[in-house]
Amino acid sequence: MSELTDREAWLAALYEVLNPWGGKPDDAFYLEWVMGAGSVLDVGCGTGTLLRHAREAGHTGRLCGLDPAPVMLARARERADVAWVLGAARSAPGDGEFELAVMTGHAFQQLLTDEEVAASLTAIRRALTVGGRFVFETRNPAHRSWERWTPRHGTDVVAPTGERVRVEHEVCVPFDGDTVTFTETCRGPDLPQPLVSRATLRFLTADRLDVLLAAAGLAVEARYGDWTRDPLTDDSPEIITVARRTG
Repeated sequence: MSELTDREAWLAALYEVLNPWGGKPDDAFYLEWVMGAGSVLDVGCGTGTLLRHAREAGHTGRLCGLDPAPVMLARARERADVAWVLGAARSAPGDGEFELAVMTGHAFQQLLTDEEVAASLTAIRRALTVGGRFVFETRNPAHRSWERWTPRHGTDVVAPTGERVRVEHEVCVPFDGDTVTFTETCRGPDLPQPLVSRATLRFLTADRLDVLLAAAGLAVEARYGDWTRDPLTDDSPEIITVARRTG
């Protein structure tokens, strides 16, 4: 295993520590949707936590996870009664086969251009049954969550391998009206040097989302501003969307 792959595997394991099941308010929200559908596609499934817990909760239908990261899927594949597919959102499998598609963990924000969003939404729509639903969330740009991505708001955890780790985020390219670029740095006494990764996220407004969804043949059925299903306002942290395949 190469040094890069070792690093990626370690970060994938750390991801589960930073995002423990039941520790986030969206877990119960999405699990309820999954348990109510006979066939589910999880786009950007990561290490497969949602679908694995759906099986443990008694889901007996078809479950399929899609993710572009081989290291993430390697952990997901520890559970063999779920189909795991390597690929990006624009390569979503199936043709009218899934009652529900979900995209959790703000993964939608990794689609950085209109072309990438359009291709992904088109593939997701194609994968859904007529009337099937696509449920996902993005951070509300009006909430300006990136202003709290500072070292002062870092997190101290114990990695799966036992070492103490400090995880910090810091914006390196400020919001330009569309995207934010930031770094994630992991530091610890057992790490020879900090591990730094860089990512860019796109912050779309609800109005812009509606235009892109409609162009792909998806109609907004419900819209929430938080995980308790409160209405979307300027102060809401999330833009949670339930969209339906229209034909």
